[in-house]
Amino acid sequence: MSKLSESIEIAIRFSEVDSLRIVWHGHYVKYLEEAREAFGRRYGLGYCDVEKAGFATPIVKIDIDYKRQLRYSDTALVEAVYVDSAAAKLIFDYVIRLKSTGEMIATARTVQVFLFLDSRELSLNIPDFVLEWKKKYNYI
Repeated sequence: MSKLSESIEIAIRFSEVDSLRIVWHGHYVKYLEEAREAFGRRYGLGYCDVEKAGFATPIVKIDIDYKRQLRYSDTALVEAVYVDSAAAKLIFDYVIRLKSTGEMIATARTVQVFLFLDSRELSLNIPDFVLEWKKKYNYI
């Protein structure tokens, strides 16, 4: 089983910083989502793929450990790493680094669950399309 991950670069925009030119903490959630979307595009597990299979994957938990600050004009590298789970969840770990130095800025984890689109009910079992995806990448 190989580690599945995807990294993206994010240029910090003026609209994302406060009066001290430090990135407002809430924007980090957006950076995680951008990395997760890039992961989905690369590995065929994006929001459109999930929706096509009849599901939604809302976030039910986000943990972010801020270590340093991003500032206006920095470029961040955000890596999303898939974490396998026996539960009907999608779990990703993240590392945000400053591109110029490699310095760790933050670590994070998100947890998503599967909801049936038609009923909005929680799926207690891993959906078949996810089981097929796991087989493709040797997680089963």
